[in-house]
Amino acid sequence: MKFQPISKWLPNAAKPLIIAGPCSAESEVQIMQVAETLSEAGSVQLLRAGVWKPRTRPNSFEGMGKNALPWLIKAEKEFGIPFVIEVANEEHVKAALDAGISHVWIGARTTVNPFSVQEIADALEGSNIPVFVKNPLNPDLQLWIGAIERLNAAGLEKLAAIHRGFSTYEKRAYRNSPNWEIPIELKTQFPELEIIVDPSHIGGDRSVLREISQKALDLGFDGLMIETHPNPDEALSDPKQQIFLHEFEAFISELEEKQPHFKDRIAKNQLEQLRKLIDEIDHGLIESLKHRQEIVAQIGDYKAEHGVTVFQLERWRKIISDRLSDAEARKVEIELVRSVWNEIHKASIRLQTDVVNRKLSQ
Repeated sequence: MKFQPISKWLPNAAKPLIIAGPCSAESEVQIMQVAETLSEAGSVQLLRAGVWKPRTRPNSFEGMGKNALPWLIKAEKEFGIPFVIEVANEEHVKAALDAGISHVWIGARTTVNPFSVQEIADALEGSNIPVFVKNPLNPDLQLWIGAIERLNAAGLEKLAAIHRGFSTYEKRAYRNSPNWEIPIELKTQFPELEIIVDPSHIGGDRSVLREISQKALDLGFDGLMIETHPNPDEALSDPKQQIFLHEFEAFISELEEKQPHFKDRIAKNQLEQLRKLIDEIDHGLIESLKHRQEIVAQIGDYKAEHGVTVFQLERWRKIISDRLSDAEARKVEIELVRSVWNEIHKASIRLQTDVVNRKLSQ
């Protein structure tokens, strides 16, 4: 896939890119107030506002629709900051383009449906409009990549991703689980694709937005999309996750921007030495895994010769209990050890099954 960096299609783009505005466009007065305040703050490069709001339950506020588009265009002309809005189907795309909207995003509920994404891609073909793609509701990296691929195949290269967290049935500290490893893997596979983090939707509550925003900057993501409202408690949608407009400038100023590389030569040399130690440890781990697999294969031979089942529940329970106890005693993260040993056990089962099958076929 081919991507154009944001700095090439957004004249005032900065790192980190800051996108801000209300969850929903509720009135012309509200939009003009938000645009004026954020333009004076000087830290915002794109304004956001929901025009069509896909709601979980019917009879909820679903946005002002096309009626809100002239408000956004008016604010953009008066204060010089373009708006980005969510589109979920061909009709939305046509209305947005006809109104003069210059940036759009595809929401999580749309990204999850390849048919809807393709409809939008077809409607946008030839427009060369910038498109931000939010992750799907469920933690499925391939679905996220697939949505971006569909847009890219339609000739759209001004693309960026938005990480807004993933839905989970479990009760967690945040509204949506960050699963940071998923956007990190997306960045690993597509280094030129810029990723914006949406702390408002991850957190679901303004009290945790600062810690999520700082975490995003610490991890080196390319920007933030933050919801802000003149009076969040009276907002027509998602009131808890919106920052008070008068507090927005202070909120941004308190975040610490991180550099991607060391500037100090001595610190850089020290880092390189530590990385060499990590490399040595990792190679040692691989050698140990190789030795472990050789022993596992021998065990598979014994089981095949004596007609014993590959999976031994009691042995596995003993292994995992022992390793977790050892991890706790050594102050190693329990969930890390549990995850690693679960994968090791799966690999052992596969290897022993292959050994048994080979024995049977001889």
